[in-house]
Amino acid sequence: MNYRKITGSLRKFRTWHRFIGTGLGLFMLLTASTGILLGWKKNVDILQPPAQKGTSTDLAQWVSIQTIVRTAVHAVDSVVGRTIEVDKLDVRPSKGIVKVIFKERNWEVQVDGATGKSLSVLRRHSDWIEHLHDGSIISDFVKITYTNLMGWGLLILSLSGFWLWYGPKIVKKIKAN
Repeated sequence: MNYRKITGSLRKFRTWHRFIGTGLGLFMLLTASTGILLGWKKNVDILQPPAQKGTSTDLAQWVSIQTIVRTAVHAVDSVVGRTIEVDKLDVRPSKGIVKVIFKERNWEVQVDGATGKSLSVLRRHSDWIEHLHDGSIISDFVKITYTNLMGWGLLILSLSGFWLWYGPKIVKKIKAN
């Protein structure tokens, strides 16, 4: 390989590596820190409420979904002071519960599947942290743009970082010969 070509490419790669690293640095810190929090969400109760235990895991003994939703809406209404729309239901037959998750402010109500009674009413901080992590907290367009920029940026930084590490080794070999 030509000594001048290698040193020239190292200069270009160093410039690009610095430019991309500086531009994405804050976003990488955000993604890394929220990723760490999301990794701990099942182990830290403030991030995601712990799953309660219901009275029965036998689905035949469970009350209707309508009853479960009605109980959850009433429970969150008594805490928040107004009605919030339900986003999704997370049915956990092995625990005997249904987690009712609301669209606004990440409220979660856990309802006993057999009795239809509310077991807990807490906020799920892991949901907004996840939206912050992937950029969807702003919009779906931002999510797609953000994840693509981060992915391509990390790929380019990895490749250029490898070349910035390996290139000087080649230069030393050429100089030694």
